[in-house]
Amino acid sequence: MTDLFEPLTLRGVTLRNRIGVSPMCMYCCGGDGKPTEWHLQHLLSRAVGGAGLVMTEAAAVVPEGRISPDDLGIWGDQHLPGHARLAGGIAALGAVPAIQLAHAGRKASRNAPWLHGPAPAAQGWTPLAPSAEAFGDYAVPRAMTEAEILATIEAFAAAAKRSVAAGYRFIELHAAHGYLGHQFLSPLSNRRNDAWGGDFDGRARFVLEMTRAVRAAIPDDLPLCVRVSHTDWVEGGWTTEETVELSRRLRALGVDMVDVSSGGLHPDQTITLGPGYQVPGAQAVRQGAGLPVAAVGMITEPAQAQAILAEGRADLILLARAMLRDPYWPLRAAAALGRTTALAVPPQYERGWNTLGAMERDDDLAEAMPAL
Repeated sequence: MTDLFEPLTLRGVTLRNRIGVSPMCMYCCGGDGKPTEWHLQHLLSRAVGGAGLVMTEAAAVVPEGRISPDDLGIWGDQHLPGHARLAGGIAALGAVPAIQLAHAGRKASRNAPWLHGPAPAAQGWTPLAPSAEAFGDYAVPRAMTEAEILATIEAFAAAAKRSVAAGYRFIELHAAHGYLGHQFLSPLSNRRNDAWGGDFDGRARFVLEMTRAVRAAIPDDLPLCVRVSHTDWVEGGWTTEETVELSRRLRALGVDMVDVSSGGLHPDQTITLGPGYQVPGAQAVRQGAGLPVAAVGMITEPAQAQAILAEGRADLILLARAMLRDPYWPLRAAAALGRTTALAVPPQYERGWNTLGAMERDDDLAEAMPAL
């Protein structure tokens, strides 16, 4: 039975437990794509909190691959000092530093979500995509030429090399949530009739060639992960069965883990939400493709995360909103599951946690006493 606090080894990298920080965009780079003090404090606090894997938000491999002008980037050597500081800090605190490499495709050139709408004209650009098919009321993208497709694949490989130079020890390729890789996969967004579209083989080609190029660009001892949406939640879209077949092919290319999410491609999606609602997709990939998977999506409670692992439905639990609410979720989970010897509170914080325990005991005692 796999335990939440059991180490996980992928190639030459070992995570201290099965808890990871999922990529979450911060939209605060100031237009140059460089990591900021916000990123440093945000990610290092999660490493202090005990996560085994701490992953950056989506880092664009080219400027036009950003969701917004303020997104993180790694398209040039000017980004290396900031990323090296991030990766080094995460590693120094005991977590494995990870980065997600991404291209937003037709969902690019937008404002931060809380500002809504397209990026200001002076800061925006024309998005590129497999086909000139807009996402809802977003701008109509320009269909990529074959030369642009090949250049984008090469940009992923170059960004992966920079990631290794910066000190990241786990690389994830983003092919989910309606961004470029997913746009190539789904027949709802890929209307091409050349070798990059059409049937399953054509639609899967971009993701497979991107993966092949990145695997060749990084050391053999570094794990490679691909994030996928296992379903579009729209009739006629990308399916779980296709995800399983894609994952089999990714495994053959040297991918070590598939990070299974869902949706994000079409505004008409109808998602059946509930605790762990994406776990069945992760389980299908794990069983059907025979490689480790990460589960994500409305996993909030320690016992829930433990059950997913114990039942063999996933190998790694990735948390997003739960980690925003509580950077110390892993430490609280260790206490709740009785695994405090597997993940101890940092000695610098023991006074606070010991005081918290005493306060909780006092509260319990007060509730048990009759009112005076």
